[in-house]
Amino acid sequence: MEVRKFGLINEKGEQYSLMDIQNYSLLTDPEGLGYEYSIEYEQVGNVFVENTRNLNQNTITGTLNTIGYENYFKFIEFIEHSEKLRLHYVIPYTENTAEYYRDVDFESISKTEIQLNGVISEKVSFKCKSLWYSVNTANYIIEARDDEIRWDFKWDSRFVSYSKRDLNYINKGQTEASIQLTINGEVVNPVLSLYVEGELAQTIPFTCSIAEYEKFMYSSKDGDTYVKKQNTDGTYTDLFNLSVISFDNNNVLKLPVGKNSQIRITADDNISSASIQVFSYYKGV
Repeated sequence: MEVRKFGLINEKGEQYSLMDIQNYSLLTDPEGLGYEYSIEYEQVGNVFVENTRNLNQNTITGTLNTIGYENYFKFIEFIEHSEKLRLHYVIPYTENTAEYYRDVDFESISKTEIQLNGVISEKVSFKCKSLWYSVNTANYIIEARDDEIRWDFKWDSRFVSYSKRDLNYINKGQTEASIQLTINGEVVNPVLSLYVEGELAQTIPFTCSIAEYEKFMYSSKDGDTYVKKQNTDGTYTDLFNLSVISFDNNNVLKLPVGKNSQIRITADDNISSASIQVFSYYKGV
């Protein structure tokens, strides 16, 4: 029987296993994986009517088990050399295995004495900064046909076919989904549009020129929204300003729950390649 698995990932993509007591750590007795609301009521006669409902911030705790002080220190080193942390959670459902992530901040870890068997078992705590989310990634290389300079496509939540430009995507999360988009240069004045059930719901134009070997990058991810350019030396230029976007416009693209969504990308010139990540969010998994 498969067991659920835990791990940490930082902003550089480096991973720290919470399932390997020999080389890293083993997380046991985790708590705080569910969710809860704070609800206030107003009494109206003999009944109580819900007034406000707010999702509480979760704290995930558990026991971190390491062999020896060296592995304990390795955990501290990973935490302190990371600017951003994601908790990786793998759940073995009956028919399939699903992977979820949650943005977290390290809060605390205790330190007592090593046991006779050489194991250090300490209480560890992480503050949650996001809901659970799954990540679907689509990579595309687009070839122009005749005079066409428009690229549009749909995705399916399982990404079952890469042979077509049109892939259906239905957000099966519990709240609106967000995206992260990367377009490889050259590209001039890209426009991002969202169609829901075939109807135009949102358009976001960007006034900018991205040179060859540069990248245009956009994110509507909760807690990490941006519009920026990646330069050829790997540095970034912030494009979230009035010369690039209109602040009167709704510039945060979200995919509704349970409906067919289509993202359309156009530009003044041809778009040669791009990638998109879709983040579907869950309050409980």
